[in-house]
Amino acid sequence: MLDPIIPNTANRREALQRMACGFGSLALAGLCSGQTRDNLPAASPLAPRSPHFPPRAKRVIFLFMAGGVSQVDSYDYKPRLYADDGKLMSFHDQRSIAKTGKGSTNRVMKPLWDFKQRGQSGTWVSDLFPHMAKHVDDYCVIRSMATEGVAHGPATLFLHTGSTSQILPSMGAWVSYGLGTESDNLPAFVTISPAMGNGGPRNHGNAFLPAVHQGTSLGRAGQPAREAAFRHLRNKAASLSTRTRQFDLLRSVNAAQLRSAPGDSELEAVIHSYELAWRMQNHAPDVLDLVDESPATHKLYGIDEKPTDNFGRQCLMARRLAEAGVRYIQVNYTDNSNNPAWDQHSNMPKHKEHAERVDKPIAGLLADLKQRGLLEDTIVWWGGEFDRTPYAQDNGTGRDHNPTGFSVWMAGGGFKPGTVHGATDEFGHFAVENKVHMHDLHATILHQLGLDHEQLTFHHSGRDFRLTDVHGNVVHDILA
Repeated sequence: MLDPIIPNTANRREALQRMACGFGSLALAGLCSGQTRDNLPAASPLAPRSPHFPPRAKRVIFLFMAGGVSQVDSYDYKPRLYADDGKLMSFHDQRSIAKTGKGSTNRVMKPLWDFKQRGQSGTWVSDLFPHMAKHVDDYCVIRSMATEGVAHGPATLFLHTGSTSQILPSMGAWVSYGLGTESDNLPAFVTISPAMGNGGPRNHGNAFLPAVHQGTSLGRAGQPAREAAFRHLRNKAASLSTRTRQFDLLRSVNAAQLRSAPGDSELEAVIHSYELAWRMQNHAPDVLDLVDESPATHKLYGIDEKPTDNFGRQCLMARRLAEAGVRYIQVNYTDNSNNPAWDQHSNMPKHKEHAERVDKPIAGLLADLKQRGLLEDTIVWWGGEFDRTPYAQDNGTGRDHNPTGFSVWMAGGGFKPGTVHGATDEFGHFAVENKVHMHDLHATILHQLGLDHEQLTFHHSGRDFRLTDVHGNVVHDILA
């Protein structure tokens, strides 16, 4: 269990930093001296913390494909689907049993895109993702994922928090709590263009963890990435001297409030957010300014091109945030707050439209991280809350939800590149070989960050909580 960092002794200056000045001393010290993370005062709730053991990775970039990419149309090649295409067969899965009480008879549906073996590893990837396929030797494909929840809301919450219904901290919040920040001028956890549906803010919330660990939203689903920014950083109508006087007054008010409510984590989080925003005024705009990037980099990510401009900007912002020291970055791809992008129940060909938006930017991100030496200590996680069924839903032209056997891939951060782990049955329906539950994946990602998922706990309501609850095993076979 990680305990709050509290100095054993406190002189007058330290007491002022913790009580009278709140986090204001940190803000002004940072502005005046340009201090690095190594000089971050121990009183800061986001001060860097030592991991449980030497890590292989320092940060995570999670590329969340909301709605569920079809594994049998992308990364899970199943010849049986071609042989039985069009045949009516019985399928007994959670989704069909929930609808009929006894399973259902559905038409087998072959992949809509051709599969080929790619790279030196010979990994099967379809033509749906031609750009990502070129980098298949840089990532590990897990074809035997399983999760909880057959609907988007519960499954998305489970992906992010390890629970389908309880209000629990998100994974990014746990990472922030466990490791602190690498930058005293930016949040530890940023989510780019998050959706308001299917869990909404709970997907990047802190729940009962100290409030400073909640994710900071950058833009929102449905808003152009060009407009994505940390909001309300600066009052453009006031001069620097005026803003400084206003901040000093606010700091004194905060100090008085903190004295009257010592130990109030929500109040401390609000104060910390003000202090962080003050520092971010000088740093965040530069981090998010893509103008400084070369034309070649813009082209690599598909920026200023259709249809890749929007997601390309999100991916390039993620790389810049990773470079700047943000610990956990989530890049969300979804149509809008109420419509998960990859949720093609009746129109599987629409997968192609979404793939064309994300394929080149993600390949560009992998190439960019690799050429900068960042891929070695950055985990890139690609996937959704579940995938799709091998049969046509209602015998139509789409696929239903499938949480029992799906695919994700992991790059960098000590994951074994150019490999495939696990397998589904001959239809790509159920994980049958080396099954990896979402709890196991969470445990493995934490392990690569140097965190023992069984020790990363927080005492709340009479018991210790953790991201993996009482489950989860590190999947050592996918680690280099």
